[in-house]
This record gives sequence, C-alpha cells and structure tokens, in this order.
Amino acid sequence: MDIATIVGLLFGLFCIIWSIMQSEGGQVFINIPSMFITVGGMIASTFIHFSMKQVLSLLSIMKKTLIYKASTELETIQKMVNYTAINRRDGALALEKQLQSAGDSFLVMALRMVIDGQKPDAMEDQLSLEIQSLQERHGNGKKMLEFMGNAAPAWGMIGTLIGLIQMLQSLDDPSQIGGGMATALITTFYGSFLANLIFLPLAGKLGIRSKKETVLRQMIAEGALALARGDSPTAVRERMQTFVSASHREELKPKI
Repeated sequence: MDIATIVGLLFGLFCIIWSIMQSEGGQVFINIPSMFITVGGMIASTFIHFSMKQVLSLLSIMKKTLIYKASTELETIQKMVNYTAINRRDGALALEKQLQSAGDSFLVMALRMVIDGQKPDAMEDQLSLEIQSLQERHGNGKKMLEFMGNAAPAWGMIGTLIGLIQMLQSLDDPSQIGGGMATALITTFYGSFLANLIFLPLAGKLGIRSKKETVLRQMIAEGALALARGDSPTAVRERMQTFVSASHREELKPKI
C-alpha cells in the first residue's frame, strides 16, 4: 500500500470538505445533475476515445498506483549477486530452488532462461521485449488517466454553460440569479476536483511507478545475462552497482 497516495487523497478531501463546512449554504455543493453531467460526460468521452478493453482495465490501473510492492535497487542487486554465487558454486540447476522465493514474475522468467541454458543474445532480446511491453501498458494507462483528468474540467465547463443558459432565461426574476449562478458554477468545481485531486495525480504516480519498475527490470535483465555468461559475483556486483549511490555500494556482498 502506497501511504503517500492515501494520505494525499484523504488530506485533499479533508481540506475541501472542511472549507465547505466553514461557509454558509454548504448544501449548494451537492448537486446531482451537475455530478451526473461532469462524471457521466467524462466517462462517455473515455469510452469514445479508448477501446472497451482499455476502459475495463482502468480499475487495475488505479490499483497499481495505490497498492504497489516492489523491491528496492539494493535488494534486487543483492538477489542477483546471490544467484550468481549459487550458479558459480552449484550450477544453473541449483537456481530452481530459488524460483519460489523470487517474488517477481519477470525475475522468475529470467532465471528459467538461465536454467534452460538459453544463449545471452536470445535472452537479451526476450527480456527487452518484456520491458518494452511493460512500458507500453503503463504508458496507455497513464494516457487514460491524463485524458480523464483533462475531460473532467471540460465537461464541468459544459455543465456551467448549460446552467448559465438556463439562468439567463430567468433574468426577469433577480432573486433566482444568485442561486442559478451557484448551480452553474458547481459543475466546474466537480471537474476541477476530479482532475486535480484524483486523475492527474494518479497519472503522475503511475508514470513514476513505471520508471521505477522499468529500472528494476533492466537490473534483473543485466543480472540474468551475467548469470548466463558465468560471471563471478564480484563482477556482477561491480557491474550492477552503478544503479545505486556510492554510499550504498559496500552493502552489496554475496550471501549464500
């Protein structure tokens, strides 16, 4: 669970709700037709812009930004150094015992390639394709969240225009102008709220997640290729420690 995302969402909601409660007439912020046109219009635009399969994957995309568990760079390098030591001591078949505790599907796939004795060139091509596929999936998810973040304020503005048109029809009754204006503007509020507290921040977080996972997979691929070449644990550690700062490099030692 990503605590920062949860804290940010809850704190943002608290700030908005608290501000509304401090003003008189807070009930004006609850307007079902305005919610319907903002949220419904945004969803409609999303269905038009993306395929059904992409839209249905939205929940898993958002889940990726909230529930995310990945190894650190140090943990990944340490694993690869340990696997190299095991490979040098007991051979590639001994790595089969490490598959259950690997904890990452990409790492398991890379280790199986080493165990099967695949050539480094073939391994590099396959692992690169897997990384590219990951980047494309995350890129599509990020585009969808960004699109929704842009569509929500646009539909909020459409709702505001509808409200203003309706308000202008009742100019002969000045007592209705204030309430009509408030109702017209509330859709803009909903659109800005959805965009700036939910969809655009989640798109940014998914982009960060994607970059981190890409780096980790590149590290795993580098370590797996070293395993296939039969490099020593020391050589693997020196090659992969470029991914971390100099202050942490002394922590990387083979543990068999």
